[in-house]
Amino acid sequence: QVQLVESGGGLVQAGGSLRLSCAASGRTFSNYAMGWFRQAPGKEREFVAAISRSGGSTYYADSVKGRFTISRDNAKNVVYLEMNSLKPEDTAVYYCAAKPFVTRIQSSEYDYWGQGTQVAVSS
Repeated sequence: QVQLVESGGGLVQAGGSLRLSCAASGRTFSNYAMGWFRQAPGKEREFVAAISRSGGSTYYADSVKGRFTISRDNAKNVVYLEMNSLKPEDTAVYYCAAKPFVTRIQSSEYDYWGQGTQVAVSS
């Protein structure tokens, strides 16, 4: 059992930045690959970024590559998503998720999910 709580969402102007945090509790955090997904109104949930157990490997959707950075602090049981150069199309609810061991980008592979944090980007 892993419990995840996202924070850091809000309203920001296009070109601005936000840092999302996901605090984990429960089973050993370092055993889990972590991912960020997002869902805009009326659209399907999509992959944003993922990070391996040790933090040594990261993966990004093409739409955010070069703008977003995922990182983790296993000592604090926290994963971050730093978002820069935000665009209106980044507006969505952002979800943190966890899966055991091997990192994947498919949402169906993740066992645990947070409740999401809203990010709104205005032009």
